[in-house]
Amino acid sequence: MWFEELLGRVDSVTVPRVNLHRSIAVRSGELLLFAVTPPRLTTSRQEAAEIARVTLERLRSLPIDGLVLYDIDDEGDRNPDERPFPFLPTMDPAEYLVRDLVDLEVPAVVYRAVGKYREDRLRSWLEEQDPSRALAVFVGSSSREKTVLTSLARAYELRDEVQPGLPLGGVAIAERHARQGDEHLRLIAKQEAGCSFFITQIVYDVNAAKNLISDYHHECAVRALAPVPIILSFSVCGSLKTLEFLRWLGVTVPRWIENELRYADDTLDASYEQAVATAVDLIAFCRRLGVPFGLNVESVSIRKVEIEASVRLAARLGAALRR
Repeated sequence: MWFEELLGRVDSVTVPRVNLHRSIAVRSGELLLFAVTPPRLTTSRQEAAEIARVTLERLRSLPIDGLVLYDIDDEGDRNPDERPFPFLPTMDPAEYLVRDLVDLEVPAVVYRAVGKYREDRLRSWLEEQDPSRALAVFVGSSSREKTVLTSLARAYELRDEVQPGLPLGGVAIAERHARQGDEHLRLIAKQEAGCSFFITQIVYDVNAAKNLISDYHHECAVRALAPVPIILSFSVCGSLKTLEFLRWLGVTVPRWIENELRYADDTLDASYEQAVATAVDLIAFCRRLGVPFGLNVESVSIRKVEIEASVRLAARLGAALRR
């Protein structure tokens, strides 16, 4: 079928995995996650089921400890520039998980763009979660001007009221720290509100990531607060248009890396090698500081070559973690 042609196939292998819930609970880190975006909202049920089947087949070959399901929201209010790719709504990740990913062999980390959901719907979803199996990441609005149905602060309160045992994560943005210098304080505030791990947006600027990790580490030490795992996200970039889109999303790509990708014979291969080098650098940095951490590989493209490169990246970074 065309889905298998698109996504490719891999043979299943047995791979060692970390207990995701326990690792987060004891703040030991060294996690590997793989992230996908649910199918487009216009995808038929049959097509979505087939995409899920092939995705699960592929995941069995990877040493991942959990699957991240993103919740896509329109961020046009955050950036007035023209969007390089049109915004296309996707299926609710929670519904996609329950309906099509029932055979998932690792825990799922479900993103919730809480501003999209009425409080009663978010409450119902929380009531349905099994804290021993599920994890969540709450994401606030993309700008202060955006109208929301549920605020991030209220979402934290609902989780405390309805499902306090549900492991909750937050978003960490190194670029915001570079601009404002207070992202480490935001992380601590979210940690005090119940977050037990953080996931960054895609990392290209290794120095920005190191600054955030270092400031968070030392601020925790000052407050006698144990740091929680920071899971660093990486992805491949198969074209200059994708690079433009990453920048539209707010990802900082240093000029020298942009030049590497722009003038490379193979942009995809160059981005793969860059992601590996950045991840290996940050692995050593986090280990030296003693900050619990993890890695997250995003696979959000529909292009077969980029999906395959994401899978190779996850396998390579998994080997680096287990070293």
